[in-house]
Amino acid sequence: MIYLLGGSGYVGHAYQALLTRKGIPFRNLKRSDLDYSDVARLTAALKADRPDFLINAAGYTGKPNVDACELHKTECLFGNAVLPGRIAEACSAAGVPWGHVSSGCIYTGSRPDGSGFTELDAPNFTFRQNNCSFYSGTKALGEEVLAGRTDVYLWRLRIPFDEVESPRNYLTKLMRYQRLLEAENSISQLAEFVSATFACWEKRIPFGTYNVTNPGKVTTREVVDLIRASGVCTKQYEFFKDESDFMQTAAKTPRSNCVMESTKLARAGIVMTEVHEAIARDLRAWRKAS
Repeated sequence: MIYLLGGSGYVGHAYQALLTRKGIPFRNLKRSDLDYSDVARLTAALKADRPDFLINAAGYTGKPNVDACELHKTECLFGNAVLPGRIAEACSAAGVPWGHVSSGCIYTGSRPDGSGFTELDAPNFTFRQNNCSFYSGTKALGEEVLAGRTDVYLWRLRIPFDEVESPRNYLTKLMRYQRLLEAENSISQLAEFVSATFACWEKRIPFGTYNVTNPGKVTTREVVDLIRASGVCTKQYEFFKDESDFMQTAAKTPRSNCVMESTKLARAGIVMTEVHEAIARDLRAWRKAS
C-alpha cells in the first residue's frame, strides 16, 4: 500500500491515475483528514498503516504562476522547505521509504559547455545566489533540508505538460498567453514523469536525486511551431524582445529557464521519450478538459 500526499494537485492526480491503473492500493492522505504536517500525527499514521512507500506531491506552486508565491511567502516557504523536513522525520521514525517531488527550477541556463545540469551540479538559481524567484528559492531549501538522507528519492520535475487542456499544463499556458518569452528548457511529460518516478521504487534503484525530464531540450519557438503544425492552435504568436522586456511588462519575479541532463535516470534503466517527440505525440492526442 502506498501513501500519497498532495494527491489533489496537478501532479498528485497523475499519481492517482498511475496507481489506479496499476491496481496498487493507495491512501490519498488529505490534510483535512489528517494533518500530515504534524510529525507526531504522520508518524503515528505511518506506524499504524505500515505503507510500503510514501509519495510526497504536496507543495506550494502559486496560481496561476510563480508570481503568486511572492505574495504568499509564508505558505510557499512552509510547503516547499519546512514540510519536506517534517515528512522526512516521520518517515525515518516509522521506517518508511519515500519519494519527494522536487523541481529543476533551482537552475538557470546551462553548464559552461552548453550541456545540461546533472545531479552533481550545485543549484545556481537559489537564495544563495540572490537571483531567484521565491518559489525556486524555497524548492532549493527543500533539497537542502533533505540532503544526506538515505531513504528518499528526490525527483526533479520541470515544466509539466500532457495531452489534456489544463491551466497547469505548459502547452495550454503557451496557447493562452498573449506574448511569449523565447527560452530554452528541459521539460517533463507528466504521465511519463510519474511513471518514471514510481519505477524508481519498483526497480529499487539507489535512493538519491534524479532529474526526471524528457531527454533533450526545446525552445519556446520550437514548441510553438509544433502547436501550430498540429492544428490545435493556429494563432500568430508574439514574443517579447528579450528577458528585460518580459520582466518590465509581464512578470513580477525572475523565471528559471534551464537545461538538464536525465542520463542518470536512463542509466538506471528508466527511459523517457525524446522531448520533441513527446510534445508532438501529446498534441496529436490533444483533448479539452472534461
